[in-house]
Parts: sequence; C-alpha cells; structure tokens
Amino acid sequence: MTAATACRTCGTELREGARFCDGCGAPVTERDAHAEYKQVTVLFADVVHSMDIASAVGAERLREIMADLADRCAAVVERYGGTVDKFTGDGIMAVFGAPVALEDHPVRACLTALGVQEEAKRLAADVKNRDGIALRLRVGLNSGQVIAGEIGSGPFGYTAIGEQVGMAQRMESAAPPGEVMLSESTARLVEGAASLGEVELVQTRGAEELVPARRLLGMGERHRPAGRAESNLVGRRWEMAAVEGLLDRATDGHGAVVGVVGSPGIGKSRLAREVAAMAGRRGVEVFTAFCESHTSQVPFHAVARLFRTATGIEGLDAPAARAVIRAQGFDAESEDVMLFEDLLGIGDPEAELPRIDPDARRRRLTAWVNAAALATKTPVVYVVEDVHWIDEVSESMLADFLTVIPQTPLLTIVTYRPEYRGALAQVLGAQTLALAPLSDPETAALVSELLGPDPSVGELGQTIAERAAGTPFFVEEIVRELAEQGVLQGKLGAYISTAEAAEVSVPATLQATIAARIDRLDPKAKRTLSAAAVVGSRFGLDLLTRLGVEPEVADLVAGQLIDQVTFTRQPEYVFHHPLIRAVAYEAQLKSDRAELHRRVAAAIEQREPDSAEENAALIARHLEAAGDLHAAYGWHMRAATWATNRDIAAARLSWERARTIADALPAEAPDRIAMRIAPRTMLCGIAWRVHMSVAGARFDELRELCTAAGERRRWPSPWRGW
Repeated sequence: MTAATACRTCGTELREGARFCDGCGAPVTERDAHAEYKQVTVLFADVVHSMDIASAVGAERLREIMADLADRCAAVVERYGGTVDKFTGDGIMAVFGAPVALEDHPVRACLTALGVQEEAKRLAADVKNRDGIALRLRVGLNSGQVIAGEIGSGPFGYTAIGEQVGMAQRMESAAPPGEVMLSESTARLVEGAASLGEVELVQTRGAEELVPARRLLGMGERHRPAGRAESNLVGRRWEMAAVEGLLDRATDGHGAVVGVVGSPGIGKSRLAREVAAMAGRRGVEVFTAFCESHTSQVPFHAVARLFRTATGIEGLDAPAARAVIRAQGFDAESEDVMLFEDLLGIGDPEAELPRIDPDARRRRLTAWVNAAALATKTPVVYVVEDVHWIDEVSESMLADFLTVIPQTPLLTIVTYRPEYRGALAQVLGAQTLALAPLSDPETAALVSELLGPDPSVGELGQTIAERAAGTPFFVEEIVRELAEQGVLQGKLGAYISTAEAAEVSVPATLQATIAARIDRLDPKAKRTLSAAAVVGSRFGLDLLTRLGVEPEVADLVAGQLIDQVTFTRQPEYVFHHPLIRAVAYEAQLKSDRAELHRRVAAAIEQREPDSAEENAALIARHLEAAGDLHAAYGWHMRAATWATNRDIAAARLSWERARTIADALPAEAPDRIAMRIAPRTMLCGIAWRVHMSVAGARFDELRELCTAAGERRRWPSPWRGW
C-alpha cells in the first residue's frame, strides 16, 4: 500500500500520520496508486449543442442544469459499480472495471448508459417546461485495455489512459441525440445480453476511415451472453448420472438440493443447462434465476427473479401479472398474497400492505412460500446460478426454502464458486458436486470438436489445450477469439488455420473474469500474486521475501488461485491455472515487470552463489525478460557451458537463446558480430551429438559472419568431433 503524500482533493502536502487534509479537511485514504493494465468499458456522455443552451439560458442557469445532470449521471454510474473519471464541462466520463476489475464491465456500462439517458429525459422535461429549450444527451461506449492509475503526485487523481478512451469519445460524437452508440468491441462483448441495432459505419472525429458501430436499444432480463452455439458436453458423465438419480427421486416425491461448485469457466452453468434439458425431455418444468454482481446489494432481487419465472409472469405488466397470480388459486384479499405480489414488483398501488418490520416481512413470506412448496404435487426443477453474488435477503429466504425441499417433488440446483461460504453452501442434507478440470484427453476432445479435423489446426489445438488447462469455457473463448481475429477461418467444427504459428493470448472476457477475482483480494495477497507471476509458474516464499514482498498465501490457496505442492519447511506453490498467472503478469506495467525480473535474477544469484552456474539458465531468462540483453546473453552462454556434459539438449537450448539475443541487438552494438559467432560455433560443434545436420544454412551463416569479422579459423567438422 502506497502512503499518500499529497491530498487527492486539493493537492496539499500531508503530514505524516494525518487522517484529514490540513488544507481542505478531506479524509486521507491509503490506496495503492500503482498504475496497471485493466480491461474496462469507458462511457462518455455529452450534452448536445451545449453552447446554444448556454446562449439561451445564461451561465448561471447552465451551471444549475449541468450540476443537476452531473449528479443524476453520477448516481447511475455509482449504482452499477462504475467510477466517474471526470466532469467534462457539458458531460461526464466514467470507467467500468477500474480501479477494481469487473468481469461484467460492458454489461454494467450498457445498463448505466440506458439509465443515464432515462435521467436525462426526466431532467429534459423539467428544463423544457422552465426554459423552453431541448436538453438531449449523446452517449458512447468502448471496451478494451487501458492503463489505469494515479496521474502525477498532485490533485489529478485516478484516471484511465489509452486509445480505448479516445474511441469511447468518438462513439459519443457519432451517437444520434438521445441514443447510445457502442463500438465494435463493446457490441461483441454484450451480444446476446443486449438488444442491438444493425452494424453502422460511422464517421468519427480524428479518423479518416469509417468505423463500425451499433446502437444500444435495450438490455434483456438475463444480462449475460446467450444464444451461442454450444459444443457437446465433454466429460461430466458421473456428475450427470448423479443428478439424474436425484431427479428420479424428486419425481417420486423425495426432493433434493444440489450444490455445484467450481472455479469460473469450469462448467457449472453448462451442467445446469444439461440438467434443465434432461428435465425438459421428461416433461418436468424448469425455472432458472441468475444472480449478478451488480445486484448483490438489491434486497430480494434473486428470489424475486426466481418466483417471477416460476409463476409465469415474466414480461407482463403489473395488472396482467396479478391476474395470473390470482388465476392460480391464490386469495387476492390475503395479506400474504399482497406481500408476495409486492415482492415480485407487481403489487397493487391502491392496496395497503401490513405494517411490519423487514425481518418479520421476510419470515412471513418464507412461511407462505414454504407452505406453497409443501403443497406441490408436480415435479419441478429450480436452478439458481452464481449464488456467490446473491443478495443477503434472498440468501436467507432461499436457505429457509431449501429446508423443506426433501419433503417435496422439487429438485433445486445452486451453483457457486469455491470462495462462497454462505448459507446456501451449507444446507443440511444437500449434495455437493465439485467440478474438477477436464482431463487432458477430454480437453483434447473438446478442442478437436471445436476446431475440426483439418491438419492446419493440429499444432494450434495443442497450444489451446495447454493454455486452457482443462477449463472448458476457456477453450471455447480462446477458439472464439482466434476466429474473430481471423487466425481461424471457416465455421465451428470446420476451421482452418491461416497462421503457421499463432500467439494464443488471453481473451478479454477471460482477462476480466480472472482480474475481478484478483482485485477482490486483500492488497497483501494481490501483491504476493503479482510478484509470484513474475517469479514463475512455481515459486517459494523465500524468494518473494527477498523481493521485499510479505507473502500472504492463505487467501490465494483458499480462492483456488494457487496450490501448495510441497509441504516441507520451505513450501512451494504453483498457479492453479496458467491463465491466472498470465493475467496477474500482464496486468503489471512492462517497466514494473522488467524491474521485478531484474530483482528476481539478482535474488537467485545472491541466494545461492555456489549454484550460480546451475541456476544460470533461470537467471538468464529473467534478465532477458527485463530487457538486459547483454547480461542475459552472458548467462545463457554460462548455462550452456554448465549443461554441455550434463544435458546436451539443455545446452543447445541455451545457445539458441543466446543466438536469438545476439541477432536482436542493434547493428551498432559493440561486439555484436562476435556475440553472433560464439553460439553458432558451439551449435555447429555439438550438432552431431543432438543428431542435427551441420551442413546448410546454419554453417553458411557462421562462415559469412566469420568472414565479415575478418577472422580465419578452422571450421567445425562433425566427423572430427568439432
């Protein structure tokens, strides 16, 4: 945690230990102001023809209007977890996904954009009545990677920097008055969760070429991508068989609660969908509710969604919904029914509700719902997904509801992540299915099904399987990303690869999901994870301590971000998934990573000075990552020398790395030709030992370099042993 040295409100230098600023009285908060890469959605909202409005109403009235608009917009941004970055004079800029990463940042930004437009319309009605002028707002959104952090040491504050910010502003300038325009990147992330207009090619400020964009028309009730083609379910036979057996028992009147637990992307939602499909084939009704991170503070949100779906009133207006409820045999005059209708958001505004406190209200509703469940004779499947985001009141009410499930023909499935320890993970008598990663053959089968049989995708498929490490959603998202990039062409199950060697990066969707988990950590745990990501996929606490990091691993292990693999006095850990390390590593600025790599190399050398040669390859890799190419070259050559009589294949790899580094040096670098010659000489010399041909391009390269250096030497000959 970086101690604040200046007030973030007024810039006054702070006294050591001060809790409030001496200049403006603002509270002093410690926050890690370190800049880092973030996946975000940026929102720009701007008043149309603000200068004309100023001319019509004067500066003071304009200020009143803008202050009111800014307050309304800020409230909507805050409601959905965004950060107001700045007031632009006639609008605002807001960021979703920084300073704390949000895995659903594009959805939150879209909900905010629509909310901002609604608030602007309400204010516009007042302005029209009072001033006789039209107040309209343009809103633009763009998603992508930015650098977010504190700017300078003065009062400039936390902000986001990068071309993605500029693109959001361009989207705002292209939006028609009163509407919201999404960039191509944002539209892709919310497709299926939002209602979008057709692709438009729009002219934006500062761009010569037309840019594709789509208008945001609305958001669906289910704020997550839907409608994508799915592969066949791979693995999970045991889990499906177990749930099928429980469904059989529920059909016979012996209900059950099933908790499906697993890390993000492991297949919890997919398993739930397969169970729903299986129940549907048997004629059993299925009702599903989704918990979302931005609704975790909204009381009754999850339970209201579930019961709205179960009662069949989704999409109906309040009078029609009440008619449906009463047609199901419920007494319209019953206070319990009125409370239930109010819970569902369809209450009669003329009806007077019982005057009871919130806790009594919850207990009364729970008792009424439980009685209705006990009276049920028809099998039903309830699915509540992502209960790690459930609101507290819904959690309590559902926990009570689940206690009567064994006495009913109901099967209830709740899904959650390992870090969730709430009441729904501790239901007495519940069955728990902990989903493990797919096995290597299962992962290979999934990759093969998605890519298809073309020989061109074979090597790429292996890379995808290695990166995904048994997480099916990661496989699907990586394939989807490569298809969107044009690396894969064709259709699902029949792709061809257009690149001989494609880099498999972490898709934006996965970066946001993993980064959100990392940002929820305690600052010490996050620093531990970030430093460990630089050290390597396997790390010990001693090396982290030498880097000045106070290791905090308990939360990382509990959250399945890392796993302990040795339990000696010097325990060692590995990353739970390679993409977790990739995200933690890539979030750090390149300059910060370089410095940390440099310190890791020095720490390894100092920790075991007698084993410097043995650790030379590792030291070389860290120096190379730090950009210290001359030093890395020397350590690679030392590593090769040490390995020559121990592991000739390892020696060859070190000489290859030294050759690559030497070739990458600037032409004017001192000793560049000699550095290029040395590893090539050794590679030619050991070619016969690793069954490589000396003749050809490599030998010709060496001769040309030596000639250029003006050297005359005896050429290495494989038949003479060098």
